[in-house]
Amino acid sequence: MLQVDRTAGAPDQAETAETGFDFVSLYTFLRRNLTVIAAGAMTGLVLGAIFMLTTPPIYTSAGQLIIDTRKIQLFQQQSVLADGMIDTAAVDSQVQLLQSENVALSVIRDLKLTEDPEFVGGTPSVLGTVIGAVSDGISILFGGGDDADVSTEFLERKAVGYLKQNLKVKQLGRSYVIEYSFSSLDPNKAAQVANALAEAYIVDQLEAKYQATRRASVWMQDRIKELRDQAQHAARAVEDFKQRNNIISFSTGGSGTRLIGEQQLQEINSQLTQARAQTAEAKAKLDRVDEILRTGGEIGDAVVADVLRNEVITRLRQQLLDANKREADWSQRYGTDHIAVLKLRSEMVQLKRVMQEELKRIAETYKSDYEIAKVREESIQASLNDVIRDAGTTNQAQIALRDLESTAQTYQTLYDSFLQRYTEALQQQSFPITEARVITSASRPYVKSYPRLSVVMAIAIFIGLLGGVGVGFLREQLDRVFRTVSDVEHFLRISCFGLLPLVRPARPSARPAGRPGSRAIGKAGANAAANTAPGSDAPAAEDEGRGGVSSDAGLLRYTIDAPFSRFSETLRSVKVAADLAQISRPVKVLGVVSAIPNEGKSTVAANLAQMIAHSGKKTLLFDADLRNPSLSRRMVAADANGAQAGIVEVLAGQVALDAVLMVDPVTGLHLLPTVVKERIANTNDILTSAAMKQVLDHLRTLYDYVIIDLPPLGPVVDARAVAPQIDGFLFVIDWGRTKIDVVAEALQSSEAIRDRLLGAVLNKVNVKAMSKFETYKGSYYFNKYYSRYGYHD
Repeated sequence: MLQVDRTAGAPDQAETAETGFDFVSLYTFLRRNLTVIAAGAMTGLVLGAIFMLTTPPIYTSAGQLIIDTRKIQLFQQQSVLADGMIDTAAVDSQVQLLQSENVALSVIRDLKLTEDPEFVGGTPSVLGTVIGAVSDGISILFGGGDDADVSTEFLERKAVGYLKQNLKVKQLGRSYVIEYSFSSLDPNKAAQVANALAEAYIVDQLEAKYQATRRASVWMQDRIKELRDQAQHAARAVEDFKQRNNIISFSTGGSGTRLIGEQQLQEINSQLTQARAQTAEAKAKLDRVDEILRTGGEIGDAVVADVLRNEVITRLRQQLLDANKREADWSQRYGTDHIAVLKLRSEMVQLKRVMQEELKRIAETYKSDYEIAKVREESIQASLNDVIRDAGTTNQAQIALRDLESTAQTYQTLYDSFLQRYTEALQQQSFPITEARVITSASRPYVKSYPRLSVVMAIAIFIGLLGGVGVGFLREQLDRVFRTVSDVEHFLRISCFGLLPLVRPARPSARPAGRPGSRAIGKAGANAAANTAPGSDAPAAEDEGRGGVSSDAGLLRYTIDAPFSRFSETLRSVKVAADLAQISRPVKVLGVVSAIPNEGKSTVAANLAQMIAHSGKKTLLFDADLRNPSLSRRMVAADANGAQAGIVEVLAGQVALDAVLMVDPVTGLHLLPTVVKERIANTNDILTSAAMKQVLDHLRTLYDYVIIDLPPLGPVVDARAVAPQIDGFLFVIDWGRTKIDVVAEALQSSEAIRDRLLGAVLNKVNVKAMSKFETYKGSYYFNKYYSRYGYHD
């Protein structure tokens, strides 16, 4: 028994059944469903054309505005509201604001769009009409009566919804530019609404800033009044504290204000320094003069500055110098002892004594100045001590004073700041500005934006193709049948010998000499003439009187008429598999079964038997379908003498086996027919009887191969009943018709057949359609390759 345990039969498709997708599978899928996909594409084209013809054209007008971050500084120093660079989030906020309901309502009221049928009625299409009718019914049902205000509000809401539905606003990249567009049935109306939308947005921005500034101004008025009162109260608290603590300050020009005590301390400190310097100078002068007087030194040798500036001393000194000069001159001229010289010397002594007296007087003056300077220094020191004592008390009070001054300064600064911003707010009310401005106005469009012929047709074709692919995929998912050898091996885990193409019966004709196959047929005919009937020693000439197989059996002898066809080659694979199986166990009796009727198992069995017999092997074809012996009816010749009895009569002992056997005069094939004269209920008991076993054992000794045409597994149990007595089975599956679940269930219910199963063949294969399922075998199944191979002209 030959079986496989793999998922696919071909090398390049070994994993296709498991993975479920590759490019080859996709290509074959598209080829198989080309008609369905093309029909889907055509349907999409038709629907697209209908859509284009029934949909009114829509025109879109677009404009651009920019959020200008530059601030206008003509009438203001800075914005009262939040200032700063506008980032992407701020631009996104402006995009949402441009689509807001307030802006839309402003446009609708300015242009009186509630009177426009397009805005209150919607797009005039079938779907729009239905939706509008339903919406109006719901609004009337839940909205109330016919009140004029309610009706106006309802129309405004409807117009707002239509405007927002056809409005598109977006930011261009990462810039501050915003593009806005509006779509309408009328191109002029599209441009009008788009421009009105931009204008309403800018007006809304101005109004929002004006309202915000006005609210800020009102709030600032109250706040300024409160801050002014607080600043005045703090200033009065500072002055009262200064008065209570005798703190007096004065302006120092560019250096600010200083306290009186600080100024006094600085001045007294400076006076004290000067007094100390004067005292030290007076004492130094007094000490110098006292030293001169004490040592008896000459004035001319060491004097102080005041002595030199004294007129008396100066005059006496000049006289002394003149006397010295004359004394020297006279001493040289008249001699040192001259009376005039001596007299002159006496005058000089007198001058020196007068100078000493004057110096003593000056010393007394210096002493008096020193005492005065000393007293003045002590007085200034006492004043300094008093100021320092008073400054200590003032410094303690100044700590609290600085706190009060700081509070007063803070209130005053806040008051000045709010007063300035209040002035700016008043300027903004008079000169309002906005950061948004239009840079490109919306113009009248001349080309419709929707529907676009190319886009609609492309989408329609794509949807049609997608629908066609979906239908094809659904059809293949529902098509649970066998299409390829890989399907058989994957789903049933059995070997598949190949495909049997769907063929037409060849018209019988004499084969010309020299044509391939003519010699084989002649040899088969000779073998048939030499064979003797089973169970009899009579020569083959005696078989001719027993009746024979019809020579005009059509498809039942196709392998003889077309020996080099794919059909014949596949059946040779079956014979090879049976021969190889005999290495491990004898396989002489081969049963041919199918899951359901009309799968062509009888044709396969007949052609297999004909082919083996034609090769020179002693072969018997046994029609074991006791309920519907179609093989016997088709193969037995119309003038056959033994067609009135068959295997049923043999098993009943009514006739001998060799009496019912028939012979094909061309191939020498022996046929054991079945003749049903009336319906038999217990056919399974007949096939499992001891007589049946004896017949099969006897046939094994007489023939090389016994091919049994068995009933299908699905309707009856005959094949399962006789399975233990058969050496091997060939399963025939109708290509593209037999369901996978049916075959799997049939094999699952018959363990004996499954264990003895050599393999399966796919019958009635449409070769052209097969190329769509296995591209790599596209021309492999065409008979011309088998007919041409090995043929020489």
